[in-house]
Amino acid sequence: MGADRPDATPGQPSLEEVEAALRAGWSARTSDDPDEWTPDNPSRGQCAVTALVVQHYFGGEVMIAPVIAGGGLDEFHCWTKLPSGEIVDFTTDQFGPAFAVGDPVDLVPIVDDTGEDRSMVLLQAVQRHLAS
Repeated sequence: MGADRPDATPGQPSLEEVEAALRAGWSARTSDDPDEWTPDNPSRGQCAVTALVVQHYFGGEVMIAPVIAGGGLDEFHCWTKLPSGEIVDFTTDQFGPAFAVGDPVDLVPIVDDTGEDRSMVLLQAVQRHLAS
């Protein structure tokens, strides 16, 4: 594991290592939209759980905003704003080319409406990937 960020703690994984582990851990089980999740669009429904895992490793604030597509509000999108102010968002590709993210709103992302804590499932997958 590397500490390639100036604010990283030695032994802490780098942002790139966490991103690779997140991408390896995404599945229908961790998606907010499991019926729409496919290996061809692996980031589908992963924004809230991904933002929470990034926050777990690097701190910061989970941001949430409406996504406007097709002329109206489509859904909400989450990402992480690190303490440095850097924006980390690994899941915008889930929306395709024609979308816009609105202004952030004051909401807490709901990630366990299925009865299973999807963020914990993803965090455990990331931890296993980083340990291998």
